[in-house]
Amino acid sequence: MPTSRRWALHLLVVVGALVMLYPLFWLISSSFKPNDEIFTDPGPVPQTVVADNYATGWTALGVPFGGFFANSFIIAAAAVAGNVMSCSMAAFAFARLSFRFRKLWFAIMLVSIMLPIHVLIVPQYTLFKYLGWVDTFLPLIVPKFLAVDGFFIFLMVQFIRSLPRELDDAARIDGCGPVLVYWRIILPLSRPALITTAIFTFIWTWDDFFSQLVYLSDVSTYTVPLALRAFLDSSGGSTWGPMLAMAVLSLIPILGFFLIFQRRITEGISTTGLKG
Repeated sequence: MPTSRRWALHLLVVVGALVMLYPLFWLISSSFKPNDEIFTDPGPVPQTVVADNYATGWTALGVPFGGFFANSFIIAAAAVAGNVMSCSMAAFAFARLSFRFRKLWFAIMLVSIMLPIHVLIVPQYTLFKYLGWVDTFLPLIVPKFLAVDGFFIFLMVQFIRSLPRELDDAARIDGCGPVLVYWRIILPLSRPALITTAIFTFIWTWDDFFSQLVYLSDVSTYTVPLALRAFLDSSGGSTWGPMLAMAVLSLIPILGFFLIFQRRITEGISTTGLKG
């Protein structure tokens, strides 16, 4: 490739990256601006630096914002544990065990991936209301231990099918039943798929707003997305500076999680059957 074309391509990539990153720069910059400058001064550098937005936002809802971070971490960590355990077990059954109507149940599982949450939320809410779980973390955690995320089941099924069946046969010769084959053979070899499931479950659960809005109404149970929404009043007004400051803090766990496990995400996707 000629040098001029290579430089032009690099310049185009840099410009595109700046365009994509500008909203993030604006968010960080605006978190240090007074309210009257946030929308009147679109520049990335604040004319007046106001660091009080972070202190004000931390206690603006009457509860330290750290409590909302703790709630989000509890729900996300439990969701990760539930999905990794239950989805891997369901995937092992579909990929390795023979049982009646296996193909039918697998097809139903695939169909469930296409159902939007808005179709399921009413019957789910009715059930959880009957159980007395509304306004607790249980509706957001317990289903994860019941293998309800068909996407991750399908992802792990594709990976497990790529593992040699001779390993299962060798384990059975040594006296291992299905449980031991799953625990000693399949689970250790499925590490890339498990890591991918854990990463995406954490990110999607942390960013989830709709489900948490439906089931959580007490401020003490709010997660970070709900706490950010609480800065808006009924008339649409907001203390924008503190809200944007807390929005910046809410991005830190996701960005840190992604940067730490970036290589794992790439490796996991490339080895879980999604590439072809």
